[in-house]
Amino acid sequence: MSNLRIPGPTPCPPEVLSAMGRQMINHRGGEFQKMVLSVTDKLKKLLLTQNDVFLLTGSGTGGLEAAVVNSFSPGDKVLSVSVGVFGDRLANIAKTYGAEVIPLKFEWGKAADPDLVKAALDKDPAIKAVMVTHNETSTGVTNPLKEIAAVIKPYDKLFIVDAISSVGSIELPVDEWGVDVMITGSQKSWMVPPGLAMAAISEKGWKANAEAKIPRFYWDFGKSKKYLEKGGQTPWTPAVSIVFALNAALDLMLAEGLENIIARHKKLGQMTRDGVKALGLKLFGDEKYASNTVTAILGSDGLDAKLLNKVMREEHDIILSGGQMDLEGKIFRIGHLGWVNEQDVAAVLAALKIALPKAGFIGGN
Repeated sequence: MSNLRIPGPTPCPPEVLSAMGRQMINHRGGEFQKMVLSVTDKLKKLLLTQNDVFLLTGSGTGGLEAAVVNSFSPGDKVLSVSVGVFGDRLANIAKTYGAEVIPLKFEWGKAADPDLVKAALDKDPAIKAVMVTHNETSTGVTNPLKEIAAVIKPYDKLFIVDAISSVGSIELPVDEWGVDVMITGSQKSWMVPPGLAMAAISEKGWKANAEAKIPRFYWDFGKSKKYLEKGGQTPWTPAVSIVFALNAALDLMLAEGLENIIARHKKLGQMTRDGVKALGLKLFGDEKYASNTVTAILGSDGLDAKLLNKVMREEHDIILSGGQMDLEGKIFRIGHLGWVNEQDVAAVLAALKIALPKAGFIGGN
């Protein structure tokens, strides 16, 4: 089996794959309804929230689109805090639906500065909402969300967070930090195949939903709430097999414990960063805000990042990620989230030591 070390989809434990392979059942029947209610309750425990939580059949990007259409009206001013590809994507979704996006962009590799978020809110009191990507996988940076949340709180703005590659691996107590609309995706920390987005909506989020004028149908949170209250239904046919898988994955996560999961990812993130630096490589971005779910490394000292990924894949059966957009060919990325342990990371580091010279790397000790 390949050592899949990308920031999603992530490998799935045997228990998850086994659960996913079971026969179909009636998605309007009692057995599935009980499972949906159970999954929702387990998610609330791991998200540290009492807010409404829904399963949405779609990718994480679908979840982000749902966040936008349920929160805004055309012309609403929205502060978009972006440090990379996925922050820009969220802004573009909002623009597509007619929101007036106020961009607050930071250099790729840097984290967002809470003081500049505050300055932007001071400058324009008409801003309705703040959108932030918690963990930017394109650059390997985790934004200081706790500090950003503290800055936003006195302004009473709607707080929308893309937590697709963070929550479940990196600390994010949804209620404590005042997140109004939180979106995550099954294929990341949750150790499940792609196919589900999960949303948590606060009372303030529901108020925004009631006022929002952007047309919506499939992604309507109101429909999700109505059907969940029927006793565990979804408004549309759900990805039944992925719900089976998620139910099994959540049991594994609850057994390990959220604090232990976060500590494991912190340890693996540090192990990865220390390991690549010991090989003479340079991290991309500010290490103070380095992600514990994905590490981005510069293609420096003669290193051909694309060739390195090819050598790792063909000669070592290890799958790494390249750079995206402006970073294509300039960095490579190692994912370490979800079902991952020290042996997985050690295998990557050992293979890198062999592969680097074959990809032109002339650095090192």
